[in-house]
Amino acid sequence: MGDGRILVTGASGKLGQAVVEELVAHGYEVVGADRRPPPVHRPEVRFAEVELGDVGQVAGAMAGAKAVIHLGAIPGPRRNADEVVFANNTRATFAVLQAARLLGVQRAVIASSISALGPSFSPEPTTPLYAPVDEEHPLLSADPYALSKEVDERTGAMFHRRAGMSVAALRFAWVIRPEEMVESVARIQRNPAGSSRTLWSYVDIRDAAAATRLAMEADRLQFEVFNVAAADTLIDIPTEKLLREYAPSVELRHPMPGHASAYSIEKPRRMLGYEPAHSWRDA
Repeated sequence: MGDGRILVTGASGKLGQAVVEELVAHGYEVVGADRRPPPVHRPEVRFAEVELGDVGQVAGAMAGAKAVIHLGAIPGPRRNADEVVFANNTRATFAVLQAARLLGVQRAVIASSISALGPSFSPEPTTPLYAPVDEEHPLLSADPYALSKEVDERTGAMFHRRAGMSVAALRFAWVIRPEEMVESVARIQRNPAGSSRTLWSYVDIRDAAAATRLAMEADRLQFEVFNVAAADTLIDIPTEKLLREYAPSVELRHPMPGHASAYSIEKPRRMLGYEPAHSWRDA
């Protein structure tokens, strides 16, 4: 069970709420920080209304914490102007890690995204270069959200070099709640080509929250990037057949039997003990 206080930014968001629940279930004291209160009040969780780009406000919420999980961001390129998306996300990540450095907090987990690779929101339809996609895949951003996540990762690496901080950047696949699974699968099944950009990847929100906790708990991390995805795809067509038919330019580097995810999760398995426990097929 957990020991110590953890600050979670973006705690009122979709993934933030699940991470707070995961931490509380494992015995941690949690402070949630966001621009708005969570939709469901948890009496055991202290909430701080914080502008995440303000180092002083973040430091006030972080006081006494042993780690920070930074999830607060504009979650895509289409809700705001390009410059707002980029500036908001990169400023918040810098401010959160700067506050951690000033307070001597030595563990941080930051939310990156498989969007950092580029294809997710590229103006021209494209796909990853090869599969299984590992953490060494080039980052080929062509939109402000992908670029913000790339810069966030480099910011995490810089704070490790500067302060010795342990920073894990988690490249989440599409995070889906259990109640969203059936509709999502049906939509993708009707149009498999429409999800070729992300190679039909997803992660159950409960597994995403567990991966976040495991990254926060991991010992002896320096700066590391981890894919966080389900073990399977979000469609009932074999993965290699999907790639041949809908993403023929993707180089197949290793066999992917059955419905195996086209995103490798071997690194988080090895270094974090992450093992997806949920699949849409279970339902």
